[in-house]
Amino acid sequence: MAAPLDQFISPQAQSAVIAGFFIAAGWWVVAFQSRRRDAKSRAERVRDVQRAIFAEIRAHVAVLERDQVQDYGAEIAERIIAEPGYFPVIPTEHNDAIFRAILSELHVLPRGTVDPVVLYYSQLNAIGAMIADLRVLDTAKIGPERAAAMYRDYISMKLGAIELGEAAMAAIRSNMDGTGRVSSPDAGRFSR
Repeated sequence: MAAPLDQFISPQAQSAVIAGFFIAAGWWVVAFQSRRRDAKSRAERVRDVQRAIFAEIRAHVAVLERDQVQDYGAEIAERIIAEPGYFPVIPTEHNDAIFRAILSELHVLPRGTVDPVVLYYSQLNAIGAMIADLRVLDTAKIGPERAAAMYRDYISMKLGAIELGEAAMAAIRSNMDGTGRVSSPDAGRFSR
């Protein structure tokens, strides 16, 4: 029994066409699977980077809230004015270790997450610069009123870090999977 295409094309050519079809279909399947695997890998990377940044921001904001920075700052500012020569020791802060470690991965973050995260960490840099300025402050030279005003500015920057941190955490929560929706099965763990 002859194959239906034998009168138009030789059996060898039919075999070659069929083989070519299967090879081409295989390329499409492999390409599709590669794209799926790459998308899954990227989504995992986005989640990992966001979780790490979220944890770092949450820890810092929690400390600032626990320490009641506003009340503490007001007390210290009053002491600077009331007690001649008094100025507090201000420790160096490093609340961006994870951010610095994954800075090269920042490009994987969803667009709606990048801005709030960068604003928060920019605020931390500004706080670091203010700490450096306060450490070399000559209170005898500028007077207690100005020294207290600078300290209040420092506290105000820390309060701003709380707000920016909360905004960054909200952005991360809303983009946990990079698509604008929270789909991670443990995304609830990131809520406050």
